[in-house]
Amino acid sequence: VGTLPGGCDSLGRCFCRTEFAGPRCEQCSPGHHSYPHCYACSCDSRGAVDNDCSPAGQCRCHANFAGHTCNQCALGFYGYPSCTPCQCSREGSLHSTCDQETGQCSCRPRVTGLRCDSCVPGAYGFPH
Repeated sequence: VGTLPGGCDSLGRCFCRTEFAGPRCEQCSPGHHSYPHCYACSCDSRGAVDNDCSPAGQCRCHANFAGHTCNQCALGFYGYPSCTPCQCSREGSLHSTCDQETGQCSCRPRVTGLRCDSCVPGAYGFPH
C-alpha cells in the first residue's frame, strides 16, 4: 500500500511513500495515523505538544487544551486559543468549570459575576 515504484532494496527494505514507514511500509510514519490510510495528524500548533498523534489520530494536548487535534479548551478553561483558567469562586459557584467561550461560571442563588464572586444587589454574605 505505501511502497513507491521501485519496490525494495537488496536488503529487502521497501521504498516508502513519505506518510508510511517500516521495512515493508507496514505502518504510518511519525506525524501520520490510521494505517493503512496514513492521514496527517493535523495537531493544532497552539494546543498540541507536538505534531505526533496516536494510531487513531489523537494528538497530545497541553493541559489547558482538549479535542482530537487539541483545538478547543479543556474543562476548567475558556477562550480558545488562549484557554485561560476559569477561576470560579469556590464559595459562589456551583462547580469549577465555566462556559468555554465566555468564561462565565455557574453561580449559586443570590451570587453574580463572571467568577461568581459577588452578591446580587440586596443580598449579603456568601452561601456555605
